[in-house]
Amino acid sequence: MDKNKDKIIVYYDGACPACVRDRNNYEKISGKGAGQVCWFDITGQENQLRNLGIDPQKALTELHVQDESGRVVSELDAYILLMGKVPLLKPIAWLIGLPVIRPTPAKIYHQQVNRRLKARGLL
Repeated sequence: MDKNKDKIIVYYDGACPACVRDRNNYEKISGKGAGQVCWFDITGQENQLRNLGIDPQKALTELHVQDESGRVVSELDAYILLMGKVPLLKPIAWLIGLPVIRPTPAKIYHQQVNRRLKARGLL
């Protein structure tokens, strides 16, 4: 039996200090919820990402998460799925998923990612 079958997989940029810090913070906050998440460092994994149907360049600019059924979601949907695994974060996941709220965190997220990629010379 595949013990990762009941877990979500988060595809994150392990070469990004902010991304690693976010992962560590998530694991601290999530407590037992951390056991529901597998982390996959996308660094140097372009072929594997393509096999999963994830554009490697988009993987740098958008968070991607694979749910328990194998469906891959990105951007804000990925955050909502990830945060929904932690009781403390569930209300935030619900809030940012509201149609009237959703555009603002999405815009802020893309601004932060673009700033990070420019600083690393990748954009």
